[in-house]
Amino acid sequence: MKNAKVYSYLRFSDPKQSAGSSIDRQMQYAARWATEHKLTLDDSLTLRDEGLSAYHQRHVKHGALGVFLQAIDDGRIAPGSVLIVEGLDRLSRAEPIQAQAQLAQIINAGITVVTASDNKEYNRERLKANPMDLVYSLLVMIRAHEESETKSKRVKAAFRHQAEEWLAGNFRGRIATGHNPEWLKWSNGTWVEIAERCEALRFALRLYKQGHSGSAILVMMSEKGMSLNNKGLPRSTNFYRMLLNPALYGTRNLEIDGQKYQLENYYPSIISHAEWLELQAMISDRTKRGRKSEIQPVISGMGILRCGYCGGSLAGQFVGGKRKRKEDGTPHDGHRRLLCGHHSMRACPVHGSCSSVPVENAIIDFCSDQLNLTSLTSNRDLTKPVHQQLLIEKNKAKDTQAQLNNLTEALLSATTDAPRTFIQKANQLESILNEINSRIAELEAKLAEATKIEASPSLSAEWAALAEGVKTLDNEARLKAKQLVYQTFERIIVYSNGLLPKSGRKKGKSAPPIDLILIPKGGKPRTLRINRKTGEWIAGEDILIEKQIQI
Repeated sequence: MKNAKVYSYLRFSDPKQSAGSSIDRQMQYAARWATEHKLTLDDSLTLRDEGLSAYHQRHVKHGALGVFLQAIDDGRIAPGSVLIVEGLDRLSRAEPIQAQAQLAQIINAGITVVTASDNKEYNRERLKANPMDLVYSLLVMIRAHEESETKSKRVKAAFRHQAEEWLAGNFRGRIATGHNPEWLKWSNGTWVEIAERCEALRFALRLYKQGHSGSAILVMMSEKGMSLNNKGLPRSTNFYRMLLNPALYGTRNLEIDGQKYQLENYYPSIISHAEWLELQAMISDRTKRGRKSEIQPVISGMGILRCGYCGGSLAGQFVGGKRKRKEDGTPHDGHRRLLCGHHSMRACPVHGSCSSVPVENAIIDFCSDQLNLTSLTSNRDLTKPVHQQLLIEKNKAKDTQAQLNNLTEALLSATTDAPRTFIQKANQLESILNEINSRIAELEAKLAEATKIEASPSLSAEWAALAEGVKTLDNEARLKAKQLVYQTFERIIVYSNGLLPKSGRKKGKSAPPIDLILIPKGGKPRTLRINRKTGEWIAGEDILIEKQIQI
């Protein structure tokens, strides 16, 4: 037929298989077949899948066969064309009904499948004339699937045995399943660091701890010519996924046939377990803080700002757009605003917004004074809620361990084979205990961090050192200040038009002040009345609490 061509498809589940003579043998067979049937051998479609499993259908999802099947659906493969394979098991080792559906997709498109191993041809005309060939193809697919399934079970059993031997301390080799960190390589029977990638990784971790976003870190790494793998820099989403990887502290989490294993000290560690837990807490906090923008917000984007009139969340809003800016290119103070989230729904009784600048300035200046900061943190105990939660989790662990011990004793004393439900319950309890122990480790890291904050002398010096940078829009200083705000305050309640707003303002009357309630973490609330343009304090006594305003 016109435009009909011959295509050759090769697949190896192990790339090492491509080192033999089968490639040359099949290519010669395809060339000879094309010549004998006066067709052109087409190699424009790269029909070679090395290291892709037909049992797990990776050659269809990620490989050349998937490209070929899509080309059939798109009408780019002319009817009358021929696909040559070594055997039907090269096309698929999936469940027989699925494998036959893929073969039918090719044949129904008017394409002939030729198997080089036995010189058989499969197309609609031949199968109609010899229906037993269809039965034969199904038997081949059944056998191929059973072989792969048996091999898969055998391999999984071997991996499970290796994982169990690792936990018992009897095995320290490589468990060749799943993905391994790209900053390590297996060499001479052990995992070793790839120096330039580990240097890049440590550089990235330092920047992240300093407050930089993933995208900003990748830009800085690119400028320095650093890479974390052989494919260049990852996307920011993959970068954050890497930060969650327990391989950073040397642990490998494996799941084999539904069974989970946690192999400690499997890899060389980049950071300690305590540092990794601190990193996870930091990631959790940072997700609440929003992304870095042209001007890093200091008080918004963390979920701690509240409208004093309706209790709704206050969001930062930049209304500058193409409006005229200052001579130095920065936006005017009034362009950066705080707006109640209920405003658009008309659920807030007081309309309007206020500039975020005076609120930022007032909080920074307030906390830069040691007496003010002490008044916020006096009688504060950050460790108490963490310690209480830690006790709860430890009691849960104790109860779960007791249940597991009782079940284990029952299994050991059983005179017959243990019921499957007993084994499933034991596995379930082990999984629950692992999750509880992970939470305990995280809480212990938070407790250590809270203790460190409590013991820190004169945080006011840190605030004061950042004040100038915050006001001159230095994003590094603003990012650090934002971390201090999140570390210090549970909530900041803003009355954008004063405690008792008026429906209108007469001509010549001054603009109303902004009233703030500062609620620190574990400390005593303080109130502040500030100038709505400059942020200067008008009053610092408890004006709001005196009026019995509920906070």
